[in-house]
Amino acid sequence: MPDRPIGVGIAGLSATGGWATAAHLPALAAVDGIELRALATGSPASARAASARYGVPGYTSVAHLAADENVDLVVVAVKVPAHRELLLPALYAGIPVLSEWPLAVDLAEAEELQRAAGGTRTFIGLQGRASPVFRWVRDLVGQGHVGEVLSATVVASSTEWGTPVSPRAVYTLDRALGATMLTIAFGSAIDLVSMVVGELRDVVATTATRRPRVPLTTTGQLVPMSAEDQIAISGTVAGGAILSAHHRGGAASGAGFSLVIDGTDGRLEITGAEFPHIGPVTVRGAGPALPDGYDRYPHLAGTHIHTLAHAYAAIRDDLVHGTTLAPGFAHAVRRHQLLDAITRSARTGQRVVVNPQEQL
Repeated sequence: MPDRPIGVGIAGLSATGGWATAAHLPALAAVDGIELRALATGSPASARAASARYGVPGYTSVAHLAADENVDLVVVAVKVPAHRELLLPALYAGIPVLSEWPLAVDLAEAEELQRAAGGTRTFIGLQGRASPVFRWVRDLVGQGHVGEVLSATVVASSTEWGTPVSPRAVYTLDRALGATMLTIAFGSAIDLVSMVVGELRDVVATTATRRPRVPLTTTGQLVPMSAEDQIAISGTVAGGAILSAHHRGGAASGAGFSLVIDGTDGRLEITGAEFPHIGPVTVRGAGPALPDGYDRYPHLAGTHIHTLAHAYAAIRDDLVHGTTLAPGFAHAVRRHQLLDAITRSARTGQRVVVNPQEQL
């Protein structure tokens, strides 16, 4: 692979658009040494249309995609309920894979996919970990910029999960399908927070579905929602600092994110108007602007592909040099373990240890 660009095959790249078209393609185009080589869709007609649009071979199965000799990395960019059936053929073929987050509909399925990977290289789409700003904040905290961390407080909101929903996104309202506010919006945000201040060792959670029915954007018809639209948690991270977070859905005032880190010697405040793993954020209490060396793609700053481009650069480097810069399925399982602990705590009203094995 070092002798040529990493060849990428995307399952879910459609001629009619979608996240793969809007984000993955321009992010790949921005990164040297990695490029689109093939795609897979759900039918012969859609595969032909996508192949004609993007100028690469189109397949109707991931097995055929993984068998293409020019494909070194299979990217699964489809709805969460279909992840398992598309990831397994690539894993069985021994081809490195990148899955969008969430990895699976629940913890058990995520663990199954991790086992199926065996020694195959895997990556998970928690691209916020590649964010230049959050890597800088992580380093600031690790270097003692605020002294000993005493607490971290998160307040976040999403306009989805309460406001009118398109028919295409109705599946995100069903808790059982794994693409909810807890897994997508909260899960991506708490992953960033964990990168900065450490993993939660235990958690107490309160969740609610305050809007059990939401209207369709097309007709106004009310459809059921079982996904949580209010999530409040607290717990301790390694070292004893307290982490608390409240994520609100259906926010009439728009999406937002705030992380306040209080330490013995100072405070850091990180805020953003959009989801922090995608949109730009502002840091207060850090002194000078972002130092040189963190941002490989400053011309993309402020765009929705900024962090994804950095994530693809990390994946490219991992595949070429054998490094471990980008998170994989093992990390995805850890994040699913936290979400599962939150669900169990909310159901029982009890404090839940996130990963008992790590406490031994």
